[in-house]
Amino acid sequence: MSINVDLLPPDNRGVCPQELSFGNTFSDHMFTQQYDVDTGWHHAAVQPFHDFTLHPAASVLHYGQAVFEGLKAYRRADGGINLFRPDQNVRRFNLSADRLVMPRVDEQFHIEAIETLVQADQTWVPDQSGASLYIRPAMFASTPQLGLGAASSYVHFIIAGPVGPYFKEGFNPVSVYVSEVCRRAVIGGIGEAKTGGNYAASLFVGEEAARKGYTQVLWLDAIEGRFVEEVGAMNICFVYKDGTIVTPALSGSILAGITRDSVLQLAPTLGYPVKEDRLDIDTVLEEIASGEITEVFGCGTAAAISPVGRLAYKGRDYTVNDNKSGPVAQRLFEELTAIQYGTAEDLFSWIHAIA
Repeated sequence: MSINVDLLPPDNRGVCPQELSFGNTFSDHMFTQQYDVDTGWHHAAVQPFHDFTLHPAASVLHYGQAVFEGLKAYRRADGGINLFRPDQNVRRFNLSADRLVMPRVDEQFHIEAIETLVQADQTWVPDQSGASLYIRPAMFASTPQLGLGAASSYVHFIIAGPVGPYFKEGFNPVSVYVSEVCRRAVIGGIGEAKTGGNYAASLFVGEEAARKGYTQVLWLDAIEGRFVEEVGAMNICFVYKDGTIVTPALSGSILAGITRDSVLQLAPTLGYPVKEDRLDIDTVLEEIASGEITEVFGCGTAAAISPVGRLAYKGRDYTVNDNKSGPVAQRLFEELTAIQYGTAEDLFSWIHAIA
C-alpha cells in the first residue's frame, strides 16, 4: 500500500514558534489510514491537519478501545533529522493493540508513515537546544455500536508538534507524591498497554498532587500497596551510593518504557551497574533518609531523564540529594540526548536518520 501525499501550498503553511511548551502546538499535516474487518488497512494518506467526525455511538467513546505512542524527531547540527528507536515504539504500539483486541499495523509501513509526515513538516522540527518534534501515533475504534465487544473498524493516525521541556522545571528536580490509597493498574490488567484508560485512572490523584504542590505521582502496586511501580509520565530509577541503578522489574502492570530500556543498556557502558528488582516503598524511603540512595530520577520519552528531588508519603517529605540534580542523572541525560541529537556516536544502532 502506498501513502497518498496531499500537502498544503507553501504559502498556507504555519511557522514553528520560537517559544515552545509541550503538546499545545501542532504541525501542518497528519497521517491517517482506515481499517475494517473485511478489507484491512486502506486509504493511507498524509493530509492537512484536520478534525475527525465521529458517530455518537463510536466504540471508542463508550468502551475505550484506543492506544497511542510517543516518540521524537531531533534536529542534528548538520540540519538533518533523527528518530530515536521508532522500531521499539511501533513494536509496543502493536503489543498495546493486541491487549485491546485491535488490529496490528505493519511495522515498516508505520515507520514509513512517520518518515513521510516528518519530511512533509520538517520545518517544524525545531533547532533550539533541548527542543524536538513530538510525534503521537494513535489508533481508536470507530465502529458505531453500543453492544459490548471489539469493534470492526478503526482509525490509525499520527500527529506531530514542536515541544520544549515536558516539565516546567526543565532539567531540575521535580517533586513526586506517592499515592497512599488509589492505584493505577494491577497485574493481569492493562497497565503495560499504552492506552488512554491507564492515564485517565491517574488523573484524580494527579490533581490532588498538583494542589499540594507536587509535579508527579508515584504509583504503588495494586495487590499489596507496597512495591514501587512507576511515575505518571515516566519509569523511575534509584541510584545507590555504590553507583548501582535499580528500577522496578516489569510485572505486567508497568509500562515497558523505551527510555527505561535505553538507560538499562547505556548505564553499564558508563560504569553504572543496573538491576531490576521489586522495591518496597518503606525500604526505599529509609534508604533515601540514610543516604544509601543518593539519587532518584524518572525516564521517559517526554522528559528523557528527569531528576527527582523530593518524595512525599504519608504526610512526610523525603529530600533526595539536597533537592539537587545528581551526577548520575546528569551524565545519563547528557549521553542519551547526545545520541538522540547526533552529537555522540550511536553504539547501539538506536538512531533512524530520515534526512
